[in-house]
Amino acid sequence: MSEELSEKTKLIMAIRGYETEKEKKWSNGIDFIASKEGSENKILLRVLMDDKSRTGFIGVNTIKKLIKNLDQEEYDEIIFIGKRFTNAATEELKRKNIEIVSENLMPFCRKEDFFSVIQKRVDRLCQVKCGQIPETEADCKDYSRKDDDYQCDVRRISDDALFHLNHGWRSLLSNDLIQLLSLNI
Repeated sequence: MSEELSEKTKLIMAIRGYETEKEKKWSNGIDFIASKEGSENKILLRVLMDDKSRTGFIGVNTIKKLIKNLDQEEYDEIIFIGKRFTNAATEELKRKNIEIVSENLMPFCRKEDFFSVIQKRVDRLCQVKCGQIPETEADCKDYSRKDDDYQCDVRRISDDALFHLNHGWRSLLSNDLIQLLSLNI
């Protein structure tokens, strides 16, 4: 799966609070079966690799085949994620009530929502890494840093995210969340 599609999928799942129940790889992509904590709704996030077309767009014929082989009744929500879709493919997905995410189309998310998800993730990582969630800056073991060189990536990303929130930079908040999701702590 391309890095960009992987990041978009992680972002959508984190922002919406989806937890992966099952992952199924197939020849032209990967399906994530997910649910929201406390809900029995099943969500399918279908990540599509570039179609074999010369233009790189995923066409309507490909979409029709994928929908035909998909038991839509099994899912409460379906999201197709791909690099680019033709207009006809986009219309077909909309007609079938399937959400679309592409390189140019990302579901809207308020910057405050990004920041809220970032803070929850920061708290979880602090708990795992240091055994506590700091209540003040002084409680953070990385508070006394030397030469503005952060000793902790979680703290650096958290501080960056607050700066990005204060400036209203949603795309940088998105990058902050991606960085947090990729930390192996």
